[in-house]
Amino acid sequence: MPSQQVLEEKSSEIDSIKALLSDYKAIGIASLQKVRAAQLQELKKSLAGKVYMKVLKNTLTRIAIEHTNREELKQLEKYLEGPNLFLFTNLNPFKLALLLERGKVKTFAKAGDIAAMDVIVPAGNTGQPPGPIISQLNAVGLPTRIESGSVWVSKDTLVAKKGDVISEGLASVLSKLGIKAVEAGLSMKAIIDEGVLIDGDQLKIDVDGTRKSIEQSHIEAFALSLSIAYPTTENITSLLQIAHQKAYALSLNAAVATKDTIADLIRKAHIEMLSLNSAIEKVAPKS
Repeated sequence: MPSQQVLEEKSSEIDSIKALLSDYKAIGIASLQKVRAAQLQELKKSLAGKVYMKVLKNTLTRIAIEHTNREELKQLEKYLEGPNLFLFTNLNPFKLALLLERGKVKTFAKAGDIAAMDVIVPAGNTGQPPGPIISQLNAVGLPTRIESGSVWVSKDTLVAKKGDVISEGLASVLSKLGIKAVEAGLSMKAIIDEGVLIDGDQLKIDVDGTRKSIEQSHIEAFALSLSIAYPTTENITSLLQIAHQKAYALSLNAAVATKDTIADLIRKAHIEMLSLNSAIEKVAPKS
């Protein structure tokens, strides 16, 4: 049986977790698998004052959740598997996920790792002398040739697509060629923000794609507001310019003389007079 001291320590730790669960509006869980200690320390330093990070025991966290008055936190229990880092913050959860994503670094793959991007081995000198390396390169689909005493890759070659599992042979080849195919860093499993559970996949944002989508939506909304003459701060100048152009064209067509249109009306009348005169000369006999 656990000693009284151990029980008291666990009880104290549970109370500490309960306090954390109550002090922040957003609570996230990130996997600690393949996260380097140095990288974790750097993240803690860069997010200090914005995010409190702590490694907690899953069993104690589960008990603490059961004894809080925040029923919504029970949604996190299904993520309490494996080594986890808990993140306590008042930041917007999507901003937090973006900060963590930007904190990732590329690193060399090991057997079983997942390719973080399409992995392309460029054509060129590998710097390796002829020998077993040739069969290793060929085994992962790389065409080779020997030139100037070195093994060369003959052409740019895709050896793994994003999401593929890196084999032991490919990991070894990529390491020898100095190609980093995976990313190391924190990946959010889930976060609960003001009672709403957001899964890790839902936290991934295509920033460039979202920006382009917003820009396109703005262009379309602006065009619609002009077409229906709906005045806003952004379009009022354009609406006035369009209205002026239409009013000016109408006044010319209706021959309404104003100080703005009189010069164009006279030019228009002159052109019409010349045209009429030319037409008359073609049909009238010369005297």
